[in-house]
Formats: sequence, structure tokens, C-alpha cells
Amino acid sequence: MNRGSKRELIGNEGMVILDTVRRLNRRNAVDHLLKLVSKTHPADLAWVYRHLTLQERQSIFGIIAQTPTVGEFLSELDEAIMLEVVRDLPPQFMAAIINEMASDDAADLLEALPEDVANKIRGLMGKEDRKEVDALLQYHPETAGGRMSPDFMALDEELSVGDAIKRVQERSEEMEMAFYLYITHGEDDRLAGVLSLRELLMHPAYRLLKNIMNPKVIAVSTDTDQNEVAHIVSQYNILAVPVVDSTYRLVGIVTVDDIIDVIREEATEEFLQMAGAGKDREILLKPIHKNAMLRAPWLLATWIGGVVNIFVINHFHGELQKVLALASFMPIIAGMGGNIGNQSSTIVVRGIATGRINIQQVARLIFKEMRVGMLLGALYGVFLGLFAHFDNASGPALFGLVVGLAILFSMTLAATVGTVVPLILRRLDIDTAIATGPFVTTTIDTLSISTFFITAKLILNL
Repeated sequence: MNRGSKRELIGNEGMVILDTVRRLNRRNAVDHLLKLVSKTHPADLAWVYRHLTLQERQSIFGIIAQTPTVGEFLSELDEAIMLEVVRDLPPQFMAAIINEMASDDAADLLEALPEDVANKIRGLMGKEDRKEVDALLQYHPETAGGRMSPDFMALDEELSVGDAIKRVQERSEEMEMAFYLYITHGEDDRLAGVLSLRELLMHPAYRLLKNIMNPKVIAVSTDTDQNEVAHIVSQYNILAVPVVDSTYRLVGIVTVDDIIDVIREEATEEFLQMAGAGKDREILLKPIHKNAMLRAPWLLATWIGGVVNIFVINHFHGELQKVLALASFMPIIAGMGGNIGNQSSTIVVRGIATGRINIQQVARLIFKEMRVGMLLGALYGVFLGLFAHFDNASGPALFGLVVGLAILFSMTLAATVGTVVPLILRRLDIDTAIATGPFVTTTIDTLSISTFFITAKLILNL
């Protein structure tokens, strides 16, 4: 979607607009509300709308629907709220709104609607608008084809600089991103090169575009994953990337504002998965029962791990009865292991996502994280071992050594597991973000407690 100027309202500015909208709505001051809504950016209006009650939303949308920016407003809304808004709108009204929207925004909106509703709206759209939207809907929404905009500036390579400037002046307002001019070859519009607007203006009017263009253009295909497109845009610091089909025909562009949305969405999904809360970006907007159902499966790993820990503790019940002080140090040993394991997993997951980890050199990475865990384990093992020794002076003489070694082994093992699990999932082509949720934490808790009891049994001859 086109969100180049989108920003989140924060602090007093957002609250002032929100309070003003609510106050005017309570007074039924329709004219004043219409003026305020008309002057507010659609992205800011969407932020305000998100914080209104259901009754307030119904009333306020009646005002927003009277403005020419209603289409932009809908494209800025969270999907769940947008579906709530358009659910009861007549298809004729929706078709009129969509006809005024950018084709990529219109395609995103229709993609989110139930299929029968979307088909009714498409049937009422203008022929040209429907053709453009249908061309975008054929692609998966998380590919370059699904993200691209068909409104780009393309010029034939045989044009002169003077004719190209005239063409830009005539069509620039219709285009998504006129900073880059894409040069095509032949009747089938195959991508031949790229030229910046600045470079175009620096050459004499008689020179042909094919003689001044850059033929080494960075492009993606329609089925390229959106994450790969984001990686290309960030790596080469470009504002847009052209999209070509299987014949290398230029069919659209993905702009940097869409890439920002991709990065934000993917980061949100990863954070939710790592926290064990699923991957639905709109989880805060879900009803209580749906919110609970989304999170319940992820907690199963914690539940299973807890049950396993019960069996581990029961197995060492005799040792625990002989040295009750062991129980008081179980939480800190499990906690230290879990924390460093999560750190290692998070570092690896982000490294994989940003391309900073070479999968062919995993042994070096695993060994490095293992040494980090060993170093930190030794440091905190000394501190906790001394504390355990003086805190339990009347207990076994080697109790401090047991605690210190348990921390050392636990943190070393946890850092190694936290590194290895995401790498294994990556090799199996499974989403690595799930590794740092309850799965890794629970596994490390079990290993830490087991290591603690085994160390105590061996050293204290329990």
C-alpha cells in the first residue's frame, strides 16, 4: 500500500485530535467534524479511529465517507478494523471508493474482503480499473507481484532527452515514483535500463535515452518473496525496484514505502513468535476468545516442559531431601540459562533474517556462542558459587562448587542450544522465529535443572 507519508501520532498531538473528535461527536457538530477530518492526514485519522469506541466509529465514519480521502483512510486502517467498517457498506459505494484509490491499494483492500463481497464490488468497477486490479490480484500478496504498483514511469529507449522530459511533465502526477525512469526496449516493453530524473536533466535534448541509461538495472520477478525484495532495497539503498515477468517485461515497481511496511510486518510477526504469541500482527484487536486461542498452542510447549521438569525433580527427589538448599538455587540456574539461551536465539534469528549469518559457516558461529556462554557462565558461576558457599556455611563443604559448576554448564549448554536450534530450523526450511519462543526456553529449563542435579549428585556423592 502507498504509505510514504504515514507516521504514528504520539504524545499530546494525537490525544488532542482524539479528544477534539470525541467532543465534537458528542455535540453532534457535524460541520466542525467534517472540517477537522478534511484537514487531518488519513494516516493520522486512522490512528484516531483505532482508539474510538465501536459506537463512535460508526458515527465518525459517516463523516469521513463524505471526504475525497476516504479511500486513503481505509488503506491506512488495520485490516480487522477496515473489515469492520466496510462490512455493511453497499457494494456500489465501495466500488466508487475503490475507483478513486491507487490500484495497488485497491487490490490490497479487495484481497482482505470476503470473496463474494469482493466479486460484487469488482463487477461494479470501471473496466480499466478492474483490469488493473485483477492483474495485481493474480499474484500472491507476499510477493513482489502482490506488492507492486503498476503506476510507473517507463520510456522507450529510442526517445530523445527532450521528448522524454515532455513525457515526464505530462505524466508525472499519475506515477507512483517519478524519481526513477525505467527504459524499455521493443514493442513488448522489456526492461532495458534505468535513469534517474536528475541524470535526464543533465544531458542535451538531442541525446537518445539508450545512450545515457544505466543498463545494469536491479530488478525482481513477480514471484520474488517480499522479504527478498526488502533485502535488495535495503542493500542497494534504492527508492524503488522494478518488477518484471517471465519474459522480462516491465509490469510494475515496488517502492520503498511498501518495503517499510514489509519490514515492519515481518518484524512484528517475528517478535510475536519469539514471545510465543503466534504471528497474527493484529492480535491486540482480536476478541478475548480468539486472542486466547491464538496463544494457547504456543503455551503447550511450556506446559509439556513443565511436566517434564516435574518428572526430573521427582527423579532426584532423594538428593533434594538430603540437601534442601538445592531447591533454593533451582530458579536462578534455570533463569540464567533461559536468558542466555534466548539471547543467542534472538541474535541468530535476526542474523539469518538480515543475511548477516553465513549458513555455510555455522560451526564457527556455534563455537563462538558456546565460548560466550562458557565465559559468562564462569563469571556468574564464581559469583553465585561464593554466595552459595557463605549462605550455606553449615551445609556440604563443596556446595558452592556445585552451584558454580551448575551455572557454568547450564549457561554454556543454553547458549549452544539457543544457537543450534534456529540453525537447524533454517536448514529444514522452517520459520526460525518460532525457535526463540517457549520451545527454546522450556528445553533449556529442563536441561539446566537436570545439569544442576547431576552435578550435585556426582560431587556431593548423593
